[in-house]
Amino acid sequence: MEGFNLSSLILLFFLFPLLQTSTIATQKSYIVYLGSHSHGSNPSSADLQVATEFHYSLLGSLLGSNEMAKEAIFYSYNRYINGFAAVLDHKVAQDLARHPAVVSVHENKMRKLHTTTSWEFLELENGGGTPPNSIWNASNFGESTIIANLDTGVWPESKSFSDEGYGAIPSRWRGSCEGGSNFHCNRKLIGARYFNKGVVSLAGSLDISFDTARDQEGHGTHTLSTAGGSFVSGANVFGYGNGTAKGGSPKALVAAYKVCWLTFRGGQCSDADILAAIEAAITDGVDVLSLSLGRGPTEFFNDVAAIGAFHAVQQGIVVVCSGGNSGPDPQSIENVAPWLFTVAASTINRQFTSYVALGNEKNITGASLSDKILPAQQFYPLITSADAKAINMSVEAAKLCVEGSLDPRKVKGKIIVCVRGDDARVNKGFVAAKAGAVGMILANNEKYGNDVVVDAHILPVSHISYIDGETVYKYINSTKTPVAYMTHVRTETGIKPAPVMASFSSRGPSSIEESILKPDITAPGVNIIAAYSEDASPSGSPFDNRRIPFNVVSGTSMSCPHISGIVGLLKTIYPKWSPAAIKSAIMTTAETRANDLHPILDLTKLVANPFAYGAGHVQPNRAANPGLVYDLTTNDYLNFLCARGYNKAQLSKFSNTSFVCSKSFKLTDFNYPSISIPNMKSGPVTIKRTVKNVRSPSTYVAQVEVPPGVLISVEPSTLKFTRTDEEKTFEVVFRSVANNKHRGYVFGSLKWLDGKHHVRSSIVVNLG
Repeated sequence: MEGFNLSSLILLFFLFPLLQTSTIATQKSYIVYLGSHSHGSNPSSADLQVATEFHYSLLGSLLGSNEMAKEAIFYSYNRYINGFAAVLDHKVAQDLARHPAVVSVHENKMRKLHTTTSWEFLELENGGGTPPNSIWNASNFGESTIIANLDTGVWPESKSFSDEGYGAIPSRWRGSCEGGSNFHCNRKLIGARYFNKGVVSLAGSLDISFDTARDQEGHGTHTLSTAGGSFVSGANVFGYGNGTAKGGSPKALVAAYKVCWLTFRGGQCSDADILAAIEAAITDGVDVLSLSLGRGPTEFFNDVAAIGAFHAVQQGIVVVCSGGNSGPDPQSIENVAPWLFTVAASTINRQFTSYVALGNEKNITGASLSDKILPAQQFYPLITSADAKAINMSVEAAKLCVEGSLDPRKVKGKIIVCVRGDDARVNKGFVAAKAGAVGMILANNEKYGNDVVVDAHILPVSHISYIDGETVYKYINSTKTPVAYMTHVRTETGIKPAPVMASFSSRGPSSIEESILKPDITAPGVNIIAAYSEDASPSGSPFDNRRIPFNVVSGTSMSCPHISGIVGLLKTIYPKWSPAAIKSAIMTTAETRANDLHPILDLTKLVANPFAYGAGHVQPNRAANPGLVYDLTTNDYLNFLCARGYNKAQLSKFSNTSFVCSKSFKLTDFNYPSISIPNMKSGPVTIKRTVKNVRSPSTYVAQVEVPPGVLISVEPSTLKFTRTDEEKTFEVVFRSVANNKHRGYVFGSLKWLDGKHHVRSSIVVNLG
């Protein structure tokens, strides 16, 4: 099998666009890659000359002479890379692609330095610069706003928390640096604390490793730097995604409150510690609290984090929470209290890909972030993990590549196909590598479908979809000598459509209160590059000894700090706005279309709905100028709880004062920026909303995208504002269509338009 030539199999895939274009003899520059050199890593001058002459000879055989080749070639890669760059006719490039000595041919395209890219995807920057309409300009990059997270701590030495160029810490900061021994804060990372007494109460006792705010897991460093990390050039993961890392509010001040502990029950966080940390954050004077943690949906008066967050919001702090990673199941959304800003996760326009070429000339696109490549540019024997089963192990265990399930005699020197499930994805690679595999194809089972994930694998890996996995298995069963090849990881940008809703992102409706649409918003949460703890491995596995300053991670834990960073920008611009007003500005300016101008999809390629993305995908620049906002006060939240039937004892968890419930207040009157009607069976439903004008005088007209099976009227349908901060109230009446055949949930929207602003509210109606 070592004699297989790759060009006829792999390059058909790589060069498909090239081979489909016109054969008109227009010249372009190309890079012709020939694989590795035979002269080793310490070539002599003679070796270099031989390599270059071979390049001339190869191209000369197609152009007619070596002299013509010398004129065409402008780079001869003769030391470590084997190949050349040349100006060629399209036909010559095609002929080179079919040559047995050639591995691949690439058009020489212009490139720019890539940032960690989610902020460019959100249009805060463009090609490394800041566009005139970027919210970064108006907010001076979130300068002096204080963003804090409750997480696994922070790696204070990370360049993302450098204080170079920072002035004195604002006098309004009342916190301190209590990070433990050998821990230092600065004028960027202005505070750190750790909270472990709740964990101690559960564990009985802890060792000295718990007496620190230092991040030993990576999660907290990643989330805090995503929200407010400084500019760091040259950030990458194993050389991929290279560019300048930064947070949403790059000039914000940050503080870390460690409440989650890797070595305790796999990284859990005590409610007692969370509540103590929230209280400390309020006392310290933070502006934004970012909580990338949660548990299953819980009634508000039993949800300690929601109770603590209520007190923070009461003090003007915006509390942003991850929505959970239990999707795509319905009613899996977490952190559903209306005073919390609940964030879903979706993709950006970048992918890390590794292509699989099969011996039958089929090519498959997979995902990976391995720092390893196959030992040689050749095809390798391909085997399923079931066929590599060890004696006395079940076929099911072998399919999943669990520890001890593979026979090294069957695996050694081969690419093995393992099935996703049960064990961690990177652990399967470790098991395969221990058994002698040179690479692994990780195939989804039917449950995971198209949900492929980038992981920092310790061997060459390509993670492929369920359908593509079936293709691989069919090929293996069709021949006695199956072979495959996997390319090194490639960073690909400009992907369309994007965003796409992540499969793992928890979905609505809320199982606690369906009249509040959750999640509120979606933001980038897939394959996000940010700072990482150098006390942790990039795979998070104990067998992994690698350490890197930046890592790629996915989850609503990553989308949450994107919103926290954007909130920080708005806090800088509008320091007197309430948390509800800031939340409204972000929600009502969100977008429900992807970058191909079609509706946002999920990973099954079906159109997503507000139970997946809430108001839509965040648009930070629009949020800086929302036109109108739906505002809420502490009393509004308390009346909301009253309308849900809370008694005095339950209300006392949220308010220290004796609150008198409004007898006229109904859940439909709660001034939320989205609209959810849980039940239309009992007849027409009227909801009331109030909007506040936060710009110059203007007149707005209502525009409704009516859900199927519903009739909607808005009264008044025109709102005229004559001054800033003026408020207007309107009603929306929902009626079922006569003889309506629609059932279940239907979706629409209400927009207020004045020619400059689009103030949009998602609508969800349950027709029963």
